[in-house]
Amino acid sequence: MKGKKLWILVGIGSALVIALLVVSNVIDVGLRLRTVHPYVEYAFYGVSVLLAYVLIINPLRIILFAPTFSVDALLDEDKRAKIYKDAAKNMMKNEYLTEADKVLLSESMNDKVMLKESMKTIFNTTIKEEINQLIIKNAKTVLVSTALSQNGNLDMLSTLTINVKMIKEIVTMAGFRPSYPNLGKLSLNVLITSIVAEGIEDLEINELLPSKIGETMTDLPFLKTISSSVLGGISNALLTCRVGVVTRSYLFLDNKLLTRREIRRMAYFEAIKMMPIIITQGLTFFPKSVVNILARPFKKRAKNID
Repeated sequence: MKGKKLWILVGIGSALVIALLVVSNVIDVGLRLRTVHPYVEYAFYGVSVLLAYVLIINPLRIILFAPTFSVDALLDEDKRAKIYKDAAKNMMKNEYLTEADKVLLSESMNDKVMLKESMKTIFNTTIKEEINQLIIKNAKTVLVSTALSQNGNLDMLSTLTINVKMIKEIVTMAGFRPSYPNLGKLSLNVLITSIVAEGIEDLEINELLPSKIGETMTDLPFLKTISSSVLGGISNALLTCRVGVVTRSYLFLDNKLLTRREIRRMAYFEAIKMMPIIITQGLTFFPKSVVNILARPFKKRAKNID
């Protein structure tokens, strides 16, 4: 119980830090606009508040007030069965579920053991595949936006908003959110990812990527001609992938016996496997030969994982 409260506090603290980072960046830009005209500054603040609501506050509201799926071992059988039924009903509202998936859930509704297995099957097939596509789409957006940007503050804000949007989309697709302690852990992940995105252009690529991949990429002579912004975009995309996989994993982890180490390993491995697709589809404005060189270390690492 103490551990759960700790992670909830960590989540609140991370949210406050993120809010301070956003506000400080907005004020910094506003003060610069004041030299143009005070009304320009006020208009910018108004637009910033509107964007903050649309891109951050409203997605957070959807995430926090979504139903959760956490079965306490101390609950009696009737209450546990009701939790499974409620979660299954939420899953059935998912537009991505096939008719076969819905039939499977309906037929299992009165048997808690069968229902749990049916939910696991659907989550690990249909829903998992759709969530992975969501992760890839958002990671590509992070890759392109931070690769083209030459501003660390803009990188931080774009990475932050895209990660929050991705988590909201995953929660909406699954029909329920992770528990509050796990949301606290996710908040810390998003905070770290955003801070890294802000200062990533001042770091060496091998300091950002896993050691073996970073060494391989810096050893390739062709990469010396590629801008640090593109390499930074790849690093931000990798971190975004990891956040997405962790979010997906947390949806059912309250009812599985997985250690933190297993979660981290799974997030790392799956993110590595997604990266070749993200790089290939995200960097279409680069020559194909260059894109292949950038994706090669991830392909090699993915083969070793398999």
